[in-house]
Amino acid sequence: MQSPANAAWPWWPTKPTPTTTAAPAATLPSGAPQVTADDGAKVVKETRIDERTLDLEIQSPALLKNGMVRVYLPTDWSATATRTWPQLWLLHGCCEDLDYKSWDAMTDAKAFTADKGVITVMPTDGPAGMYSEWWNLGLRKTANWEAFHMKEVLQIIERGYKGGTKRAVAGVSIGGYGALAYGFRFPGTFASVASYSGIPNTMFVGTAGVIKGILVREGFWNPADLWGDEMVTFWIWQAHNPYNNIEKFRGTNLYISSGNGEVGPLDPPGKGGDPLDASTLLTSRSFTDRLKQLGIPATVDYYGKGTHSWPYWERALHNSWPVLAKGLGI
Repeated sequence: MQSPANAAWPWWPTKPTPTTTAAPAATLPSGAPQVTADDGAKVVKETRIDERTLDLEIQSPALLKNGMVRVYLPTDWSATATRTWPQLWLLHGCCEDLDYKSWDAMTDAKAFTADKGVITVMPTDGPAGMYSEWWNLGLRKTANWEAFHMKEVLQIIERGYKGGTKRAVAGVSIGGYGALAYGFRFPGTFASVASYSGIPNTMFVGTAGVIKGILVREGFWNPADLWGDEMVTFWIWQAHNPYNNIEKFRGTNLYISSGNGEVGPLDPPGKGGDPLDASTLLTSRSFTDRLKQLGIPATVDYYGKGTHSWPYWERALHNSWPVLAKGLGI
């Protein structure tokens, strides 16, 4: 496989056009008390988009800057309630202009969750944060996306917005990797984990080159800053690779899906195929084959024709709901 770092990128999905346009937002208090995470992270601006949707701007020591999170509140949510609500986390992929707004703009997630009784959490991962603490050759401190999500955002949602301890996470593309990474690196945090066209095996043949190419495309000119070189610092890659930590998924409700990169039924007329889902299919199969060998159950949907694009991921959210609901206790 040709590494994206050396390709002309003719096959990379174009930036999608949002299906909805949000009305101008007003800044309104939800009534939630001001809370801080253990490291001092706090909400410095809360913007209400509509009756269920909030944007939270978080002053983040982990990111060394402010980070954004979009939240859907349950229809019966109240800041003064004595109860909590389960949390559904939806993680975006790389290279999205829409960033943390992607799930909202590109899918029916808001309508789909309206009757589910869950708090839906959609945090930024930047252009390609890889849901990870970057190694940076041990020379400098930069954004720690893992700490932002799994410490700061999680604590703020639970301390200030009635988030409960029953949780599920799903992600697309590198967000699918992120869902799986958080599933094993933070045992017990998410009872259900779903990967849609994700990267369950970052050390599968050719996959490291794809990851490095993504980073270069997004302006990270030394991709070794992420986890080093997969051959030299292999232990760092392994420590972040779902495949190398597969036993830790025993007892987790898993859903893994991918297309094969060919034009499929949800693609618009004239769209060509792409090799991205062909690649995610291979790495996903290596993961689910190993799950089967070890007797670790998973729901698998390799649906054949389909490109690396949002219509398939919206469908996957619907199809995976029974698995996600198990982890949410609903």
